[in-house]
Formats: sequence, structure tokens, C-alpha cells
Amino acid sequence: MAITSGKNTPQLNLGVLGRAKELKKRIWFVLGALIVYRIGTYVPLPGIDSRALNQLFSQHSGGIMDIFNMFSGGALGRMTIFALNVMPYITVSIVMQLLTVMSPALSAIKKEGERGRQKINQYTRYGTVLMASFQGMGIAVFLESSNASSGGGLVLDPGLFFRISTISTLVGGTMFLMWLGEQITARGIGNGISLIIFAGIVAGLPSALASTFELGRTGALSTVVILLIVALAIGLIFFIVFMELSQRRIVVQYPKRQMGNKMFGGESTHMPLKLNMSGVIPPIFASSLLLFPATLAGFSAGEGPAWLETLTIYLGHGKPLYIATYVLLIVFFCFFYTKNVFNPTETADNLKKNGGFVPGIRPGKHTADYIDRILTRITVIGAAYIAFVCVVPEILISQYAVPFYLGGTSLLIVVNVTMDTMTQVQSHLLAHQYEGLLKKAKLGGRRK
Repeated sequence: MAITSGKNTPQLNLGVLGRAKELKKRIWFVLGALIVYRIGTYVPLPGIDSRALNQLFSQHSGGIMDIFNMFSGGALGRMTIFALNVMPYITVSIVMQLLTVMSPALSAIKKEGERGRQKINQYTRYGTVLMASFQGMGIAVFLESSNASSGGGLVLDPGLFFRISTISTLVGGTMFLMWLGEQITARGIGNGISLIIFAGIVAGLPSALASTFELGRTGALSTVVILLIVALAIGLIFFIVFMELSQRRIVVQYPKRQMGNKMFGGESTHMPLKLNMSGVIPPIFASSLLLFPATLAGFSAGEGPAWLETLTIYLGHGKPLYIATYVLLIVFFCFFYTKNVFNPTETADNLKKNGGFVPGIRPGKHTADYIDRILTRITVIGAAYIAFVCVVPEILISQYAVPFYLGGTSLLIVVNVTMDTMTQVQSHLLAHQYEGLLKKAKLGGRRK
């Protein structure tokens, strides 16, 4: 099975960027939206003492809450209005995608086209409100229980009003971020939800680098270890870029057709299949599901069933059960998402309708089976690649205390979102160049 790296990206003159007014407007809109998001991560929830909160999170550092705090751009550690970030929306999106496969009613709605997609999105929004309310209640109860165990001072005025205000504020923050992500997708560049998560991760990078260099200055880390960490990060970035650009190309042949005295067709092309079709969806979904037991434990405030407390301990960051479950969820979502976005039977039917065929393979069902077999093989490689990238830094962080800020999931998200955004920028620049060429051609035609 030959896999090639898609390096045939068009070379563009970046000087065109200065003349592409529409693209500049989109970029400025994205920057403005992300600035609004970053400002919101510093607006605290009402009724909480920030000093006592810092002490509480320093006691609980090193656990799974650190991952949630990183995805939220530090908003959870500061307990701000965006503490939940877009995680409730992502969790509900997972459930809705699973239900559209298992439920015939939702599957029928999905097949209605644009109207069906809008209905599914509306159900996802309703579910996000419920999930954010549930998680907000868990945070409020956790803060009140921590307030009681620490002898007071964390929550200034605990009670029903504090819980209601906390839940409504966190739900409002999540819904605003969901709306902001949709606006970025429609009026900016790239996927809005992914860019919000990207901004949250990258925002903590300068402080992480400063703390790492401080450890080197004080002698806690040797220069060799710091250089090895930098080399590992650069090596993983190059590996991710190579794997994301890799694709399996299936040769497609079109027969010759005679129209009058001329022959048309007969050309040979290829159908590219990306090695990682699911992108960053599997690690994000897996991380969201692994955070769910911790949310339940916070909701119970230490008074829940014993099995829940035990499960939360064993699913702690870097524990063997956590890593094993993480790998299994990544593999599952790789196959699940790939099957949802690419239908071999539909692709084979479209080839047959257009007269295309794979050399040596009969059209129809045999072509569909051939494409499905190749898709399964490359998905195995893609799932192994994502699991490797996500798990190796986790093991280094937990087992060997390596201060590697960008874990596997976050590093994969940062690189993928960067590549996706640059691809869309290139597409807008190409469209602007083609528009310029068309205008010149029309002006030349008029002069003649």
C-alpha cells in the first residue's frame, strides 16, 4: 500500500495578501473574536475569593483538572465566566453523532440535507445548555464543599443564590463561546470551535516556557534535559505535519468517448484518501469523555458512591487505566468518524455514474469493497499514529516528570488547526488571484 506525502501545495505570492481586502477582514474578525474570548477568561465568577481559589488549585495540581484548565486557557483555574469553555458543546456533539447512527429517527433527519443539519444543530444547542447546567452545578457544589473543608473563605456567601448565579453564568459563558465559534466559522478563517480551543492552549505556552527555563536556571533541570524536551517537541511537530499531509491515492480511469469527430476523456486521475481523515476529533472526544467521571465526582462533593470515587482515582492523569482508556477511545472515534464522513458505497456509485472505474476492479459493489478495504487499512495506521502522538507525552509527563507543557492532544490540536487555517488562507489567496486574472482577461477583451 503506497502512501505519499501531499507536498504539491500551490506556491503563492504573499504580497497578494495586502490586496485581498476580504481576506484581511476575515483575519481581523478572527483576531478580534479571540481577543474577546481571552478577555472573558479573566472575568471572575461572583462570590469567590481568588486567593483561596489559587490555594485550592495548587493542592489539586497534577491531576486531570489540569487538562481541563489547559483546554479552557486557564479560565477554570481562575474560575471565570468561561471556565467550562466549549467542552459541554463538544461532549453533546459526541452524543449526537452516536445517536444519529443508532437512532433511525435522527438518521432520517440527518438525510434531509441542510434542513436536517439545522435540526441536529438545534438539538445539540439544547443538549449543550443541559450539559453546561449539569457541569456548572458540579462546579458550584465542589466549590462549596471545598469551602467547608478549608474552614471557609473560598465562597463568600454559599447557598442557593450562589449556586443559581454560578450555573447561569457558566451556562451563559459556554453558549456565548458556542455562538462566537459559529461566527468565526461563518465570517472568519478556519473552524471557530477549534480556534477557540487552540487559543486557550497557546495562551499558556509563554508561562510554561518561562517556568521551564526558570527550572533550568535554578538547576532543577539540566541543560541537556531542556534541549531534549525542545528536540522532542520539534520532532513531534515534524512527524505530525508529515502524517497529516500523507495520503493514499487510488487510481481512477475514465474511458474515452467520441463526440462527432473528436475524442474526449480517457484521462487517468487519482482519488486521494488522507491517512488521518478524522483530524483532531478523536483526541478531543476522548478527552471530553475522560473528564466526565471527574465532573460527576465534583457534583457528588465526596458523598457519591464508592465506585465513582475509585473510578476517578484510577482515571487520574497518567494512570495506566487512563492511558489504556484514552487509546481505546481514540481508536474507536477514528473509525467511527471516518465511517461517518466517507461512504465507500456512495463514492463507488458516483464513479460508476460518471463512467469512472478503478483499473482491475469491477464497478459497483466490488469497487466499494476495494475502497472500504483500503480505508480500513489507512484508518488503522492513522489511529495508531494519533494514539502514539497523544500517549507518549502523557507517559513522559506522568512517569518521568518531564515538564512537557504541550501534551499529545494539545500538540495535535495546535498543529492541525494551524495547518487547516493556513490551507484556508491559501484558498482565499488563490481565489483572489483567479479573480484578478479574470478581470484582466475581461479588460483585455474589451480593448480589442
